[in-house]
Amino acid sequence: MEIKEINSTSEIANDLTSLLIDCVESGASVGFLTPVSHQEVESYWSGVESDLSSGNRRLFVALDDDVVVGAVQLSLCSKANGSHRGEVEKLMVKTSSRGQGVSKKLMSLMESTASEIGLQLLVLDTRLGDVASLLYRSVGYTEAGQIPQFARSSSGKLEATVYFYKQL
Repeated sequence: MEIKEINSTSEIANDLTSLLIDCVESGASVGFLTPVSHQEVESYWSGVESDLSSGNRRLFVALDDDVVVGAVQLSLCSKANGSHRGEVEKLMVKTSSRGQGVSKKLMSLMESTASEIGLQLLVLDTRLGDVASLLYRSVGYTEAGQIPQFARSSSGKLEATVYFYKQL
């Protein structure tokens, strides 16, 4: 297993598309509703590519035999009063690779990179009751609060979200 930062989605676009579709279809709350189309997901990754090019986002992937099995993103705040913080987005692990520590490895590299570039605070949110909450707590994130009926789950049901933060 290799965990690394990548600067472009172009060479692994198909893997990233498969990863996102796998996660949405398994019920992950990552901003998409089922059924999700290839076109919708490809368009999403195209936007990520633009953000990577402009320096507004960092992307970290987990590779197993050169196939993407996980990813996490760090969105950088472009506001002058927020240059010290970043938002953790779309932590995803393929269903076939879950339970192997991939998420913790991705989070570790993302956090060390965030610290190296001078970030002092990371924030994120996840669906209330999601297994991800356990992960975030286990790697040092603190719950800041909850908002009811915040977003639709992949099945379309309104769900609450939980906000977490970590000071680096």
